[in-house]
Amino acid sequence: MNILYDERLDGRLPQRSKDEVVAELSRSIPDLNLLHREEDLRPFECDGLSAYRVLPMLVALPETLSQVEALLKQCNRLKVPVVTRGAGTGLSGGALPLEQGVLLVMSRFNRIVHIDPEARIARVQPGVRNLAISEAASLYGLYYAPDPSSQIACSIGGNVAENAGGVHCLKYGLTVHNVLAVDILTIEGEHMSIGSQALDSPGFDLLALMMGSEGMLGVITEITVKLLPKPETAKVLMASFDDVEKAGAAVGAIISAGIIPGGLEMMDNLAIRAAEDFIKAGYPVEAEAILLCELDGVEADVNDDITTVREVLESAGATDIRLAKDEAERARFWAGRKNAFPAVGRMSPDYYCMDGTIPRRELPRVLKGISDLSRHYGLRVANVFHAGDGNMHPLILFDANREGELETAEALGGKILELCVEAGGSITGEHGVGREKINQMCAQFNHLEIATFHAVKAAFDPQGLLNPGKNIPTLARCAEFGAMHVHDNQLPHPEIPRF
Repeated sequence: MNILYDERLDGRLPQRSKDEVVAELSRSIPDLNLLHREEDLRPFECDGLSAYRVLPMLVALPETLSQVEALLKQCNRLKVPVVTRGAGTGLSGGALPLEQGVLLVMSRFNRIVHIDPEARIARVQPGVRNLAISEAASLYGLYYAPDPSSQIACSIGGNVAENAGGVHCLKYGLTVHNVLAVDILTIEGEHMSIGSQALDSPGFDLLALMMGSEGMLGVITEITVKLLPKPETAKVLMASFDDVEKAGAAVGAIISAGIIPGGLEMMDNLAIRAAEDFIKAGYPVEAEAILLCELDGVEADVNDDITTVREVLESAGATDIRLAKDEAERARFWAGRKNAFPAVGRMSPDYYCMDGTIPRRELPRVLKGISDLSRHYGLRVANVFHAGDGNMHPLILFDANREGELETAEALGGKILELCVEAGGSITGEHGVGREKINQMCAQFNHLEIATFHAVKAAFDPQGLLNPGKNIPTLARCAEFGAMHVHDNQLPHPEIPRF
């Protein structure tokens, strides 16, 4: 199994023994809850991308900011790497621990500090569940817009770390568009406040830099999010197609008509059948693809938009168009989509969830390309994705108990991501890079861009102790991947730290 981690990174750090680290931390932070026995560490060996497993040296479960601050200061002094973890629902191996590092679990920081309904903001700790924010804000007729499929369990700190999206991100934006400020602790234990409650802040936009930084720049301790008024009404159209490429083309046609849906989601036949069997959402199992299009806002505007979208779908070749007759049916339509991942998991012993983004106009071509790759590698692929913003989630079905199938799934996933880059897209839309996609970073970025990433990392974390081996590949790895040229045995930019 390819763990996708450059083990040579460990060579630049002293190899501290577990006993030494436990003794130092217990002495300096006596009230900190530390786990170090193997049976206690097992629950933390992987995140949602469970194909990769690493047992951490130890796990820290702080309850106060002073404990986190002291822990970071000690790890910085001892030169012990730190990986920060929230709810553990990530899907790129971003919170995968290190054998020679501390896993800093922030799940006990789960308090909603303050909700200001007049300013429409909420201050929350990083361990607060995504859905809990909307539940608390609903008392004021407000909600938090980004809604990943895992919103019932995922934490807002992890959403910031991966710049999470969700089915409503087309109209309301990703995490980066809905966060006003974050408080962080640096690896030296210093406090920083980034952003503000104002619409703009002076200086460089470091807030955007923190979104999707995957715990490599600092430890998030508090987040200020924007809250939105609940729409007056929301209605969902479900359109069936007898051809996946027609459904892909319909997505661009809806946007071209001047309609920005609250959500615009697509599922192919394999995903439709899985979701219907699991949720009984009322999906047409004979369809090759369906589109779910939610329109929200003022009642009159929504009704006008429904008429326009229906006409667009008919022109695009939809074989059937259904409007959810009531709120219960609307909820079922979305429940099928939100549960597509676990539903597909019932069809195969294992699946590998990819996360690439492409321009909407490329949807038909890329869908055909995925189909061709699926046949070439001999593995089924179920397609579930945020069609409106081109964020695709191909689910590769395989059996890890069969020799070589995991490696085949990884190879197929890599080719799908490279296809996304070729189409003018990106290797991730919301799941992050972590360890899973670190090779494909070499395909997306050139050596100058990767060198710049390393320089930014070094500015925040000079010793490279925060989540090393994730997100940014070493230049040596890219050379081995075949995406970078080596001249006279010398990689470009030898002066850049190799994290």
